[in-house]
Amino acid sequence: MEAYAVVETGGKQYLVHKNDKLEVEKLPADKGATVTLERVLAVSDGQTLKIGAPVVGGAAVLADVVDQIRGPKTISFKKKKRKGYHKKIGHRQSLTCLCIKDIQIG
Repeated sequence: MEAYAVVETGGKQYLVHKNDKLEVEKLPADKGATVTLERVLAVSDGQTLKIGAPVVGGAAVLADVVDQIRGPKTISFKKKKRKGYHKKIGHRQSLTCLCIKDIQIG
C-alpha cells in the first residue's frame, strides 16, 4: 500500500496520495509555486497510520500550484409565491489546482 494523508484546507478535508491532482479553495500562491499544507489530520506510510489530535505533529504535504481557476457557476434562486418576490444570484468559486509532490510523515 502506498503513502497517503488526510489534509484540511479551506474548511474541507481531502484524502491525498502522491501525484494526485485536486482543486481546493483559493490559496494565496502564484502558478508554479510550491505550497506546504501543514494541517495534516492523518498520515500513513503504507504500514502504520498516525492520527492527530487534531493534527499530526511534524507532518506536512508539499504540493505544486498548477493553476488558479474559477469553478462552475451555481445559481441561487429565491421566490415567495403570490408576493411578486424573486431573486436570482449567480456565484463562481475561485479555486487553486494542486498536484501533490510529497508527503512528509514527520
